[in-house]
Amino acid sequence: MEKYDVKFKKKFGQNFLRDNNIVKRIVSVSGADDKSLVMEVGPGGAILTRELANVAKNVLAYEIDTDLAPELENKLEGYSNVDIVFQDFLEADLIMDISNYSYQKLFFVSNVPYYITTPILLKLIKSQIPFDNIVMMVQKEVGDRFSTSPGSREYGSITVLLNYFYDVKKEFFVSRKQFIPEPKVDSVVVSFKEKREKLPVKDFDFFERIVRDSFQFKRKNIKNNLKKYDLKIVSEVLESFGYDLSVRAENLDVEVFVAISNALWK
Repeated sequence: MEKYDVKFKKKFGQNFLRDNNIVKRIVSVSGADDKSLVMEVGPGGAILTRELANVAKNVLAYEIDTDLAPELENKLEGYSNVDIVFQDFLEADLIMDISNYSYQKLFFVSNVPYYITTPILLKLIKSQIPFDNIVMMVQKEVGDRFSTSPGSREYGSITVLLNYFYDVKKEFFVSRKQFIPEPKVDSVVVSFKEKREKLPVKDFDFFERIVRDSFQFKRKNIKNNLKKYDLKIVSEVLESFGYDLSVRAENLDVEVFVAISNALWK
């Protein structure tokens, strides 16, 4: 970084991995192979990018920091199967971008900037792109929230939305000491494998709204959080699952939210 006069930028959440053994483990967990296109966000110092390029057919990486161009060009010299797109990932047209490649499998593998972890996942969900696997290194507390079960304090709207689409699994822990500069939090690698069979939802945007409204005030019950909807219908759905309007959203499984959404949708 000093050689190319590049400074770490806190606004981009830049914390670069330095342990190649962890990188190899991430790639192994992903399942990417020589028939794969792998999408990455925030290649940074390219330690993960290079390992992905060693096993994948192509790597498509998005980097928002153009100051990293000289460093990435140097680190990726000789890797003709890597394309770096200097663009904000959240503004990219993913479907158009991947249409330029020929591949049999598609993966998303990334040590994502922690401040945009949830927006990245929501973009992947709404793109409706059929990834074979999504593997992300995220802040440990966030990983706990993604993979927790109903009834826990960490259970929230993002947990429900992710578990509707994916089988979510915490793969392994990564200490904060494995990064430069060292962040204030530890990390965890999480995998998201799309469920082969999903519960039928009449309208996903409405389902998402019901889920978010249900968790709007964490300490309030469903009756209070969904009071702008037809509570008679909500009550009937809850009773069919053995609950009543006094239940809190954090105690309800994904299928309950699906049922409420479908019953209220007109």
